Amino acid sequence: MINKILIANRGEIAVRIVRACREMGIRSVAIFSEADRHALHVKKADEAYSIGPDPVAGYLNAHRIVNLARETGCDGLHPGYGFLSENPLLAEICARRNIRFIGPSAAVIRGMGDKTEARRSMIAAGVPVVPGSEGNLDDLDQALEIAGEIGYPVMLKATSGGGGRGIRRCENATELRRNYDRVISEATKAFGSADVFLEKCVVDPRHIEVQILADSQGHAIHLFERDCSIQRRHQKLIEIAPSPQLSEEQRARIGEYAVRAATAVGYENAGTVEFLMDSEENFYFMEMNTRLQVEHTVTEVITGIDIVQEQIRIASGLELRYSQNDIQRRGIAMEFRINAEDPKNDFLPSFGKITRYFAPGGPGVRTDAAIYSGYVIPPFYDSMCAKLVVWALDWDELLPRASRALHDMGVYGVRTTIPYYMEILKTPDFKAGRFNTSYVEQHPELVNYTTSRPTRELAAVVASAVAAHYGF
Repeated sequence: MINKILIANRGEIAVRIVRACREMGIRSVAIFSEADRHALHVKKADEAYSIGPDPVAGYLNAHRIVNLARETGCDGLHPGYGFLSENPLLAEICARRNIRFIGPSAAVIRGMGDKTEARRSMIAAGVPVVPGSEGNLDDLDQALEIAGEIGYPVMLKATSGGGGRGIRRCENATELRRNYDRVISEATKAFGSADVFLEKCVVDPRHIEVQILADSQGHAIHLFERDCSIQRRHQKLIEIAPSPQLSEEQRARIGEYAVRAATAVGYENAGTVEFLMDSEENFYFMEMNTRLQVEHTVTEVITGIDIVQEQIRIASGLELRYSQNDIQRRGIAMEFRINAEDPKNDFLPSFGKITRYFAPGGPGVRTDAAIYSGYVIPPFYDSMCAKLVVWALDWDELLPRASRALHDMGVYGVRTTIPYYMEILKTPDFKAGRFNTSYVEQHPELVNYTTSRPTRELAAVVASAVAAHYGF
């Protein structure tokens, strides 16, 4: 078993990994930039080390991070999500330095990160994919030819892309011409590769993904699906497990596809296979995320399985403790990404000092966060500052509990997406489980909410002003 883990990440996910380590009796090592010196993951880990003054560069320096792991006696490294989590170089360096990388092999990361190679692998495995180019596009003329054959609208995508970047929807040939060089430029800047490919656009799909676990002995299982259809500009906002929109037959089918995909590429550790589901209920492989997902929490809640601990066990060379028949789901769970953004101002980031923070509680409520009262959210990173997860036995019970938990949650001093989510819960479409990836665009009225500062917050502001004035 791994004895000591360096966490090559920050924020909420680093805190999450520290907690898993503590329960397993494994020592944890945090890293931090100068901007993160007072971050919660630094306070929670057994040890913490600076990676330099630059807010981002240190988290992206694979050689330095692995060297630090060796210097501090770590025999494992967890990449979390974001930063270097899907960079095969980090996995390769870990292998060379005899450190267990808590994730799949570099070869699998590289293969699934190349979207055209991933498509070819899925086709060979019998997993359905969206019609499109067989490989990378040679030029605009080829893109126009393929688009003419499969029909518009089409999606122009960066081959090495992810996270909603390097992707454009083109309604016609004019838009394809206009976006072609733009996507290549975005892909080059964001991913260091100018390769792009083309797919048929699945109009107003549902975004369904499946959590998988696989060990080094060839065993692979799924932990059911998550519905990630509530998203804005390809960025997920709310995730639900299991999907309230799938039948049991569909659930079994998509789970089988995901296990087949994992087995076909020799996958090890935790991963997620993402699909689109069209209006005729056809599933299409979209991509495979070779890391822990932000929304792994909802799967943990409905299955009772600690996915991070399973990652560590698998990376230690242990066999899966569960067969597919052992995996049972109970109830339904929903995760809200609490982002420090102002929905009323086009979701502009709202960084700054959190004057007061209250985490909700009660039955079926879990909060994963890296914030506290007095913490200053730095402007250099993702705007997500917490995750609120709510569980109930069924959908009708889940909705009022989610509303109550959002109402109980308090993050003051910055704007957040909390009131926006409260509006979503009120809409008839969402209540009825009728939503797809176009839901946010189809409901622009969601930002027309009103907020008022609570009495306790106003009192704190007044008290601070008085103290400042009189020099208390």
